[in-house]
Amino acid sequence: MAGRRDGRDDRGRGRRDFDRRNNQGKRHDKGWVPRREQSDKARLVAYDVLRMVADDDAYANLVLPREIRRARLNKLDAAYATNLCYGTLRLRGRWDAIISRCTQGRTLEDIDPELLDILRLGCQQLLGFNTPVHAAINETVKLARNELGQGAGGFVNAILRRVSERTDDWEDVIRASTASETEFLSVWYSHPRWVVEALAESLQANGRSADELAQLLEADNAPAKVALVARGISAETLREKIEAAHMESSESALMPNAVLLDSGDPHRLWAVQDGEAGVQDEGSQLIAAVTAGAPIAGSDELWLDMCAGPGGKTATLAAIATERGARIHANEPQPHRLDLVADAVEPWADIVGLREGDGRELGTEEAEQYDRVLVDAPCTGLGALRRRPEARWRKKASDVEDLTKLQSELLAAGFDALREGGVLVYSTCSPVVAETRDIVTRFLESRPQAELVDAAPIATSQAKREVTSVGRMIQLWPDRDDTDAMFIAVIQKKTKG
Repeated sequence: MAGRRDGRDDRGRGRRDFDRRNNQGKRHDKGWVPRREQSDKARLVAYDVLRMVADDDAYANLVLPREIRRARLNKLDAAYATNLCYGTLRLRGRWDAIISRCTQGRTLEDIDPELLDILRLGCQQLLGFNTPVHAAINETVKLARNELGQGAGGFVNAILRRVSERTDDWEDVIRASTASETEFLSVWYSHPRWVVEALAESLQANGRSADELAQLLEADNAPAKVALVARGISAETLREKIEAAHMESSESALMPNAVLLDSGDPHRLWAVQDGEAGVQDEGSQLIAAVTAGAPIAGSDELWLDMCAGPGGKTATLAAIATERGARIHANEPQPHRLDLVADAVEPWADIVGLREGDGRELGTEEAEQYDRVLVDAPCTGLGALRRRPEARWRKKASDVEDLTKLQSELLAAGFDALREGGVLVYSTCSPVVAETRDIVTRFLESRPQAELVDAAPIATSQAKREVTSVGRMIQLWPDRDDTDAMFIAVIQKKTKG
């Protein structure tokens, strides 16, 4: 199991890389100290990434692979560092609640952030991984001493010993000390309370029971496999290329062109480097497939991806468009994200036109020009918490209001750019009702020419199994569909009169 280690260093493990970053002066490293044991390299990588997330607003999924390579971790240690880092980020709320009950009067605000991150790493090992107590505590204390000093090591030792004394009781302790079921779910499953409430609302709006909330929150805390999409090659060919690279894969759950990567770095695959495959969640793949597969009347020559960055959906659409003789215009307002789009669609550069600008301008500048339009709107991203564990701690309920205004404006502009008889797909990587159903419902009420098409038959025709809708709109779920929580609505522009 990737989450279990005995704490004993292999030969050479933990040797200090003296040109590591100084963490803005907060690391108390004085270089080599006689007879001091070196920190375990995998744990040190996890700690460093936690600090980058906290200090630099870094994204763990971007900086962790770099730090793993820099530390030259082997496959086993790389897997451990990944699970330790992501697990700690996901369950930070639970670990903080437990730590606060072991500090004997000190609040979490009284604990230095660097020290608190080390305590969280220790809780993840003790309670998340079931690492043997002596190994989890000794390795975490060693990390604290080496990074923050002897006093920090003693403090960590005392706290983690108190944590370990109630290993099997913490869920009951938290439940007994919270004022409501919602508060308990928020703390134990480590989601901000407003997110728990928003997910509960979404479950009910999408025909699910409130009793399923706990399993949804639990699914958000489960690691997601890397999903690949085959573009221009078959899924079977992609699996053969994965096997040839000495990696393992498994069958997809939803999409016929998807392959799940069980192990290994996807960016080391030649198929990914050459553009024959890409990293893309199966829910995201379904959005592209529905956009390309929805029936339309008349020509089918020009498509618009209004919010194209970072380019995964654009590339999947391009692989389909090239077989139909269609062209795609990809719009993205942020230059660095447009660069990512350009990289993603490089194999289809002859049929994809790139534009840097505000998508809201296209409704006026290119009115009724497009046969198909995809508005994959900027959103809170709460549908991808499995893959971006730190996102839950960065978003606020107040963010939703600003986003819904932008989402409504993008949807309106996309519809204005759509010709009569064409189809528009509105999608988000969020299940929040305010970002999904409410946006579409208000839009339909204001636009008599807009007709909501049942997305379920279209999606089912593109998928490996039946996809259902509620009110003609699709909401995917990590616990039910093993995808990110993607929302999909299909809107057709009726002929005037």
